[in-house]
Amino acid sequence: MNVIFPRFLKSSYRKEPIISLLITMGIVDALIGGLDDSWSLFTFGLVTAGISVGVKLWRIQQSRPLPEEEPVVQHYLPSRSSSTTLPMLSVTKKKPPH
Repeated sequence: MNVIFPRFLKSSYRKEPIISLLITMGIVDALIGGLDDSWSLFTFGLVTAGISVGVKLWRIQQSRPLPEEEPVVQHYLPSRSSSTTLPMLSVTKKKPPH
């Protein structure tokens, strides 16, 4: 539990920092309001956390996984050349000038 919880928090804050911050603020407000018998702060915290969780679930539902496409293989050179092959060059021996 001690290892999993910090990893979950880090990944949650990294993916959606604003929504995670609002959830944390709502929970803290609800705790403070509940312990101090301030029902307006408690209600505000619950509403904030609830709306934030709702938005997070809505965003998860909206991001449907796209169908995986086959990776496109990019060839830098064609498999066959469209031009004809060049003739072999022969070296002609020239006689040096006298």
